[in-house]
Amino acid sequence: MSGPASNISAIKLGLLVAWPAFWIGVPLKLVISLLLLAMGMHPWELPGLAFLLVLSIPIDIWALNLSTKTVFLERLRMKAPDSAGLAVWWQAMLLNAIYLPILYVVGGGAVSISKSIAAWILEFFKEIPVAERISIELVLWGTPATIALLVLVLGWLYFFGKIVKRQAVTAVPGDAAFTSIVRQWDLMRVPADQPLVLTAITAVGVFLVLLLWAFMPVTTPHPHESEKKDVAKVPVFKPTDVLQKTEKVIAKAEAAVQSLEEKAATESPKDEKGKGKPVAKDTPKPGTESVKPMKAAVAPEKEHSHGAEDHKH
Repeated sequence: MSGPASNISAIKLGLLVAWPAFWIGVPLKLVISLLLLAMGMHPWELPGLAFLLVLSIPIDIWALNLSTKTVFLERLRMKAPDSAGLAVWWQAMLLNAIYLPILYVVGGGAVSISKSIAAWILEFFKEIPVAERISIELVLWGTPATIALLVLVLGWLYFFGKIVKRQAVTAVPGDAAFTSIVRQWDLMRVPADQPLVLTAITAVGVFLVLLLWAFMPVTTPHPHESEKKDVAKVPVFKPTDVLQKTEKVIAKAEAAVQSLEEKAATESPKDEKGKGKPVAKDTPKPGTESVKPMKAAVAPEKEHSHGAEDHKH
């Protein structure tokens, strides 16, 4: 292929077109993702992922068309055909359908092989601490896995650049003057009827906001009036009432303390008088003194009578 397109590599040309097109479509895809989340569908799971891919088709075509025309005009000094975005898009989708599964399988295999090799190497260094062991293992398997991923990405950019280069065949050479190139560049981005475009963008933004609030689930429950339960009213806090109650409690406490002090004062003189008296000895009960002499008196009488009887005999 001869011409300006042959002076630039396929990898560089693919990067110049794919990178701006990606960031042109990201804001719109984020809006769609937020709407899907509000509807309760995750953009990374079916059916939310299917809706996101389908709605992203016109966004990708528009972004690739704008990016391709800009690169052709700025770098190649050529005017890309009007259908360049659509042609690049369907060919890129065919490339993704073939290349992305290969990238997934080869990338996953490179990561698993790198991890097994790193684990085998660390078997010979079991005395390494855990923290250092984790860092070394990450470096051992992360470096080759990153290199393999970069090679696969460069391969995708190479094939994508070849697809973009094919559009240079139908491109028309542009003006060599820099001012005319800048004018064409501005006309692609700035529309002729700017108020109409501003009104359309504002209307679309308001419509999307209304859709977001319409799909947003209700998180705060609002029970019906008949289902509302009687809730006890919380009493109003009045500092004056609290102070009066506190003063009453303090007055009761002071009265109780004063009564205890007076009671202790009246009991203390009695204790002092009791300490000065001698300790009284234990006195026998009235009945015990008369019982013992009687026993003593009875015993001599028995002896005396016994003696008299013996004397009679």
